[in-house]
Amino acid sequence: MGAGIGNGCSVTGGAAGGPYRLAARRDPLQRTVVRVGEAVFSGGRPVVIAGPCAVESREQTLAAARTVRAAGGQMLRGGAFKPRTSPYSFQGLGEEGLRLLAEAREATGLPVVTEVLEPEQVPLVAHYADMLQVGSRNMANFPLLRGVGRSERPVLLKRGMSATVEEWLMAAEYILEAGNPNVVLCERGIRSFDPLLRFTLDLNAVPLARELSHLPVIVDPSHGTGRRSLVRAMSVAAIAAGADGLIVEMHPDRGAALCDGEQSIAPDELVEIVRATDALGAALAPAPALVA
Repeated sequence: MGAGIGNGCSVTGGAAGGPYRLAARRDPLQRTVVRVGEAVFSGGRPVVIAGPCAVESREQTLAAARTVRAAGGQMLRGGAFKPRTSPYSFQGLGEEGLRLLAEAREATGLPVVTEVLEPEQVPLVAHYADMLQVGSRNMANFPLLRGVGRSERPVLLKRGMSATVEEWLMAAEYILEAGNPNVVLCERGIRSFDPLLRFTLDLNAVPLARELSHLPVIVDPSHGTGRRSLVRAMSVAAIAAGADGLIVEMHPDRGAALCDGEQSIAPDELVEIVRATDALGAALAPAPALVA
């Protein structure tokens, strides 16, 4: 079963009058461009968002931001509020974490994306962050979707771990209908049966979502695999599948990470990923039209 947003209509119902009227792509050339500082989603060059799973300290956050900037990444990620499966796990630094992200932005110029968990948190997080993330567990949190929809900040909407593509697009519809046109979809893996992987990265969803919707689509290969050894390969595969960018977990000292260290890449691996995705993005760019 999916996340409960679907209404029984098939994905072909995305045309005018269908279930996701605002998110539907009606013209083959229709693409929404979302700008977050220097990052331009659907702008041609793949956007690479990178940083730690969680903001842990001032030193760690600034080191991560400087690493992302030096590697050629365009945005910094980091969780100030962390939804964890166990109530005893590290839950983030809260507003102090937001302040550290803002300090990292001032030091490097990188815009910041971080997760918001509750509708009541939207004004606080929007005060510090340049982009609001709705995580997988909250994809069907309708009050939160409406809350970020009323915000002026762009929204990164992750696909629910058990959601269909149509349910994902319907979640985006809530944000668009509330008045926010700046939505970026993020495929981050779905629940499967293989115990060797944290999730199964559904790259089918990338060209399908781009076919059905005009919204930009990026991929999270860190959560999608749960294994740092697979992140580079799946990053390249995501861009080859048509993704407009990536969001990856990178920790300057991943052995000391308070969460998700097993899927966090090292700084030198981030450099390799940015170079590879830039080269592949350029190779896949449409050729200029010939002038007769």
